[in-house]
Amino acid sequence: MGEQQGEQHAVKFPQEVLDEYTALGIDLPSLFSAGDLGKRMDIRILEASAERVVATMPVEGNTQPYGLLHGGASAVLAETIGSVGAMMHGGSTKIAVGVDLNCTHHRGARSGLVTGVATPVHRGRSTTTYEIVITDEQDRRVCTARLTCLLRDLNPQQDGNN
Repeated sequence: MGEQQGEQHAVKFPQEVLDEYTALGIDLPSLFSAGDLGKRMDIRILEASAERVVATMPVEGNTQPYGLLHGGASAVLAETIGSVGAMMHGGSTKIAVGVDLNCTHHRGARSGLVTGVATPVHRGRSTTTYEIVITDEQDRRVCTARLTCLLRDLNPQQDGNN
């Protein structure tokens, strides 16, 4: 884990998205990071667009008592990258709020990295749904998840007391 844990500088974003957020004075890599929980779990987002979000997570440090990747860790990875896709789709005027997550765990993983890839199933004006496939280093499916997010208008005047 070490000092580079949670760094997002290597994330590949579409240039037009970078330009839009830069013009607004927003640090895109920070906004679309894995967040505090993701940092603790060492989730690293590699690529982010509304069409595809890719991230990795180590098995080590994210296991249950039997030494297998914790199903909850897979759920955190899935919700993280599905939410990033939803936020990318919503753009700078929307926020994405997860409203439904389901995960099917296919096999255990004991070591190495798992990779999650989120792709859209539905991208509407008010909701998005992403399928997230998590695989091990041998490209075997560990988990399949589906995340639905509500897209809410971002109102900079809100005081956070919704």
